[in-house]
Amino acid sequence: MKVEVEVAGRKLVLKRGDITEEAVDAIVNSANPELTPGGGVSGAIHRAGGPEVTEEAARIRRERGRLKTGEAVITAGGKLPAKWVIHTVGPVWHGGTKGEPELLAKAYRSCLELAKERGIKTIAFPSISTGVYGYPIDQAAEIALRTVKAFLEGDPGSLQEVRFVLFSAGDFEAYRAAWERIAGKG
Repeated sequence: MKVEVEVAGRKLVLKRGDITEEAVDAIVNSANPELTPGGGVSGAIHRAGGPEVTEEAARIRRERGRLKTGEAVITAGGKLPAKWVIHTVGPVWHGGTKGEPELLAKAYRSCLELAKERGIKTIAFPSISTGVYGYPIDQAAEIALRTVKAFLEGDPGSLQEVRFVLFSAGDFEAYRAAWERIAGKG
């Protein structure tokens, strides 16, 4: 299951898979504010990356305190195929009335800006906030894709490819359908 399209001369990829196996410059961790391993994507990334990722995240937490929703920080990738892990905190879903759409878009933009600052060429995102944080996948997919599309059409810096690596067939289908709506195909 894979969709590849071109946006402003860059590649946008939707695929089903395991983000910890992506051979890209950076993968994104849908982190908690404490930057601790947690469950879901975060736990998988910390386990696959090993102690280097967890220890560097703990150092950042000691220096900065809790990460605010929408902020992003970067650590080395440890044992992952990716050189870097960009950690961001997405919003917890409260029905859409507490600024969740803006905060979710900010989380994606923060990651993309950090990638641009670091000269990263390839980045892979999970579906931020749609697990335990409860963000409805259809809405989250549309926000994620619109945010990335706008960034690539603006000033993407060195970014050449953005992937969304979706763990379940249902998540992949939600992103595919959202892309079709955005691209005007459905």
